[in-house]
Amino acid sequence: MKFRTQFRMLTVAFILTLSVVSVAFTIVSASNTESKGKNIITGEIVQYLKDKKVRVSDEKLRKIADSVYDEAKDYDIDYRLVLAVMKVESNFKSNAISKKGARGLLQIKPSLARYVSKETGVAIKSPKCLDEPEKNIRIGVSHLSWLMEKFENINTALHAYNVGWGRIKPSTSEEDGPDTRFTRKVLTEYQMIKEALPDPQIEE
Repeated sequence: MKFRTQFRMLTVAFILTLSVVSVAFTIVSASNTESKGKNIITGEIVQYLKDKKVRVSDEKLRKIADSVYDEAKDYDIDYRLVLAVMKVESNFKSNAISKKGARGLLQIKPSLARYVSKETGVAIKSPKCLDEPEKNIRIGVSHLSWLMEKFENINTALHAYNVGWGRIKPSTSEEDGPDTRFTRKVLTEYQMIKEALPDPQIEE
């Protein structure tokens, strides 16, 4: 009787161990798949930026690619849309400054950065901080994500990104949204980038 009880306990322990190992293997396998997918996509982004004659070091290109991938994934936005906005806003120049003081790759105004930084945890000690790709991309993607949730319309979200969400009338978010020079340029660029770069859900 005692032997049977011990045998049952060992059997249960063995089954539990197998279950834990199986779950761990699944998690590791999924992580490896995601890592491969990220490496493929970020590598493609780096090459795309090189093809666009973005003249910065390979290290900086890699940082831009990693930031675009990671932030887009965190905020559930197609990374190719982020690149399209970046192309139209700054032509991929991290030191770009507009006449209105917007800075960096995604052309973020310091006032907006200070507001959004409260949510993102990005420290903005001076406007020049927005020239740093990682900070600029995190703030810009966070803001774009918020606009897309608020207006539930890509045209309106892009228009609000361009002119400021406070200037968007309630009726503007209806149907297809505004068709402006900025929205057309971004969506045209987005379509071209979608044809050039892999889907964000790529798996190996």
